[in-house]
Amino acid sequence: MNEENKVNYYAVIPATIRYSRDLKANEKLLYGEITALANKYGYCYAQNRYFADLYNVNIETVSRWLSHLQELGFIKIEIKRNEKKEIIARYIYIIDTPYCVNNQYPYYQKKQYPIDEKVKENNINNNIDDLFFLIINNKSKISRDFYLQLERLELVYTNEILKIMQEENIQKLKDIVYTLFCIYQSNFKMIIPQIDRNALINLYSTCKKHNTTDFLNYYKQSIINKYTERS
Repeated sequence: MNEENKVNYYAVIPATIRYSRDLKANEKLLYGEITALANKYGYCYAQNRYFADLYNVNIETVSRWLSHLQELGFIKIEIKRNEKKEIIARYIYIIDTPYCVNNQYPYYQKKQYPIDEKVKENNINNNIDDLFFLIINNKSKISRDFYLQLERLELVYTNEILKIMQEENIQKLKDIVYTLFCIYQSNFKMIIPQIDRNALINLYSTCKKHNTTDFLNYYKQSIINKYTERS
């Protein structure tokens, strides 16, 4: 086993990994090991042989685990090749979710590789505006249960109030409502009734201080982590 791969950092396995029904137990452990190794340089460069020896499995098994983690969007594997197209290095990045450091501030891996950021951003903005229109106008397409949760959090505003609100506050409202809707449609729907308005807004401000290329996902996962770490 390569000595330089041995580190003394803690492994981090966030709620999105721990509670994922799509991952096997050993894939979750592998993810944790990658976070520990990535803490030093921002990426993990350990080879499959290292993980195979660590978990007493064959290299092909490790390859399947890594491929599955990347397929689900939890890691990004970057291959470096020379002029002869020979593989000379491999880097594994944690790209899926932020996690809380000391249960206070969300952390997000700086190194990211969006597929098409401009297209993705445009699609998200369209979805936010469409959802906001449906909610503000109380359309039947929105689940009554979700609508009542928004009312509890005092996030439903009339058109008259919106006309006198600052644009930046309207955008904040749209971001928060859209993020809650994404959580409501996910496996973490059960945390919605636990969410507190002040905590929701404070966490939004905290997340805004972090320069990320995918703020909404960053914010969403921070909320999930906050309310699942309690259990």
